[in-house]
Amino acid sequence: MSGWNTHDIPDQHGRVAVVTGANSGLGYVVARELARKGARVVLACRSGARGSAAVDRVVAEVPGAVADFARLDLGDLTSVREFAERFPHERLDLLVNNAGVMALPYGTTADGFETQFGVNHLGHFALTGLLAPVLLATPGARVVNVSSGMHALANVDLDDVNGARRYRRWIAYARSKSANLLFTHELARRLAAHGADVVAAAAHPGYAATNLQTAGPRMEGRRLTERLVEFGNRIVAQSAESGALPLLYAATAPDVKPDSFTGPALMMWRGAPAPSWRAPWTLDDAAGERLWVASERLTGVAYEVLKA
Repeated sequence: MSGWNTHDIPDQHGRVAVVTGANSGLGYVVARELARKGARVVLACRSGARGSAAVDRVVAEVPGAVADFARLDLGDLTSVREFAERFPHERLDLLVNNAGVMALPYGTTADGFETQFGVNHLGHFALTGLLAPVLLATPGARVVNVSSGMHALANVDLDDVNGARRYRRWIAYARSKSANLLFTHELARRLAAHGADVVAAAAHPGYAATNLQTAGPRMEGRRLTERLVEFGNRIVAQSAESGALPLLYAATAPDVKPDSFTGPALMMWRGAPAPSWRAPWTLDDAAGERLWVASERLTGVAYEVLKA
């Protein structure tokens, strides 16, 4: 893993990849680099204008790239279902569940879920379940869930997924990121029990400079906080190009193990991809089962192809 970079990405010709939140930041870099290696990439984004512009950028930066835009709003389960129903390919080699929101003021999705849990976890849980038949039909397929080192701040609270008792934006974010890891753990366990040729893994970018950090302050009009965050991104954070490396490693490296967690080598902050520490509650089989059952109930998406 030492020194791993985009030159080490294996050939992706003949493969189909979906990257959520691919119009900017980490998702855009992942989509572009997969396209550079020959994959047909679907940029799954909420905004049609930004998604289409991102496709144009990929094609401009990577001559010969095959990239398409498809609308996906992870905060609206109807949109998630429509995306899966319209998915035109007979194979899906790679699903990168990258899109997310961070430390937003309290809000709810179209389906009434607290926004961070709804978008970061439930939307991707539903998407993966709806695409599971085509994933299982594709030999060597892979699912990569993007979490965060911030998951260590809090475990999932299934008794208060909507933050009704007390909403604290960073705790809510951490819970959603713990849910990403716990979902990966349970998905990997179920895939193994089913004998499926699909790897479920997780990754995180460390501290990477993207627009994720400024979205909350911008929504609330906190200009000073927004500028301070932007300053921190410039001084301390690594670039989106570097932050995307653990995601690309988890997505393409041949030695990635089920339920592995890849992040930057240097204190989980920056550097080349390396195995990353994770909180013990994200490896709890019983908790994974409870989260899975709750997620199926909340989304209405049942993973029938993984049932006995």
